[in-house]
Amino acid sequence: MSGITYDYMEQYIRQLIPEHNGVLRDMECYAKENSVPIVQKETAKFLELMVTIKKPKKILELGTAIGYSAVLMYLTSDKDCEITTVERDAEMIERAKSNIEKYGFQNNIKILEGDCLEVIENLNDSYDMIFMDAGKGHYNHFLPHCLRLLKQDGIIVADNVLFRGMVASKDLIKRRKITIVKRMKSYLDMVSNDEDLITSVLPMGDGIAVTTRR
Repeated sequence: MSGITYDYMEQYIRQLIPEHNGVLRDMECYAKENSVPIVQKETAKFLELMVTIKKPKKILELGTAIGYSAVLMYLTSDKDCEITTVERDAEMIERAKSNIEKYGFQNNIKILEGDCLEVIENLNDSYDMIFMDAGKGHYNHFLPHCLRLLKQDGIIVADNVLFRGMVASKDLIKRRKITIVKRMKSYLDMVSNDEDLITSVLPMGDGIAVTTRR
């Protein structure tokens, strides 16, 4: 389990979420069989909710993996959005490209290859929604660029912000994860204490922070 909620709560919430079919089911099975991390079930449902409410036309995703969350958001939009997703792992890029092309989504889901920070430093487009799911130790570095790229009424959804509970409890911190935890705390401090922003942190999945401008 995630370590940030009681197991019985997590199990119950997951039971409420219907299983996916088709494309998403195929990708979930691949991820499970090959031990590829994708967003947790309740996080996936939350992304569906955000896309349905916000109806973004342009989405930026940091962290592609096999392309699961990008495809999820694209399908949730009724195939009516453009998604730019950034990934540096060559193996993941190859798998994501294969998945996106297999289902004919390549005209709407574009993969940018490279380090997320280096890539977003050179982006100049504007986005209705930004989904952070890469480089957990660099969210605080991503933030200024994401705010620059975010439309005035846009939203940032950041996953893994409680990082297995370590961000909230010193008792859970593993020595090799101290730097990541410190940087994630820095990110949460930045989005929580900026008077121009409003942020809600949800103890769901591995922790989700939703940020928008006031």
